[in-house]
Amino acid sequence: MQQRFIRIIILAAACAAPLAASAADSYTMADFDKVPKIDAHLHLHGESQDAYLALARRDNFRALTINVDYPDFPPLDVQRRVARRAAHAHPAELAWVATFATKDFERPGWTEATLKDLDGALADGAVGVKVWKNIGMDLRDRQGRLVMVDDPRLDGLFAGLERRGVMVLGHQGEPHNCWLPVERMTVKNDQEYFRNHPAYHMYRHPEMPGYEQQMAARDHLLARHPRMRFTGVHMASLEWDVGRLGRFLDAHPGVHVDVAARMGQIQYQSRRDPKAVVDFFVKYQDRLMYGTDLAQSAGQPDAAFAQDLDTVWRRDWRYFNTADRFDVPELDGPVRGLALPKGVVDKLYRLNAEKAYPQAWRKPQA
Repeated sequence: MQQRFIRIIILAAACAAPLAASAADSYTMADFDKVPKIDAHLHLHGESQDAYLALARRDNFRALTINVDYPDFPPLDVQRRVARRAAHAHPAELAWVATFATKDFERPGWTEATLKDLDGALADGAVGVKVWKNIGMDLRDRQGRLVMVDDPRLDGLFAGLERRGVMVLGHQGEPHNCWLPVERMTVKNDQEYFRNHPAYHMYRHPEMPGYEQQMAARDHLLARHPRMRFTGVHMASLEWDVGRLGRFLDAHPGVHVDVAARMGQIQYQSRRDPKAVVDFFVKYQDRLMYGTDLAQSAGQPDAAFAQDLDTVWRRDWRYFNTADRFDVPELDGPVRGLALPKGVVDKLYRLNAEKAYPQAWRKPQA
């Protein structure tokens, strides 16, 4: 019995040794403000960015602020004005992504006019173009039919973006939870949101395209435009299964994804199979970008937004870099951090974004 107990201890020590070695190669919380980082998915809408910039400098972050054709955000012309002004004033710290209005997409000349408008934004410093989920979930043609992202009537726009070599940031569909009953959803923020917004809960709307239809339309778009540079934001809406997301990345070797607003789904999986999640981040370390998707709400003081952002930045850093057990808002009960290797974290938090957006975050010439 004693010998068996000793063998168990030896075996446990042997199994723990690689984890300890891995942890030694990881950053700590003490490194948080020392390591340069990029939040590649923010929405900065404030006329003043003073509090945000002070925080970003203290926390050692640069950012990509993204315009979106979203009715709850400021009008598109206001979003563009705020973003370009901030990026021009602070080019080494802020970059921005343009978008386009889908209204009147059937009007003759819409494609040419939209590309001309985007050319102006790109000439003014935009480093990408956002394509939002309203295409596929809200936009309808004159006959009242829902328009999917691979609709032939939009093909001229995507062909033009492909020719220009511009990065297209695609948000198609919703989290997989959107098509599940509330009681089967995996994270609390989805449960709360869809319980309070039944109009957007696709489980309650079987007349709308299903989850697989949304994914198929996006994949068809990528197949039709294989040279289009593309980032699937929000883990390409495959956040619920890192195995399937890996197969998507294998099928589209030029595509990137960001983790913005999907940390809870990553943590849900890592509580059940931490090795699978760590292996995913290691295997696809050249394809993943960090982002939060935090947005300044109307009337929110700049200082309050900065405080919220600091909380999220530090909590996410703790998850990716340490082996700590701690509570997160999306789940009941604690999660354990991944303690990813430093080299993986450097790519996730900075290097991949710099490669994806080579025109961004440039220091002014003397």
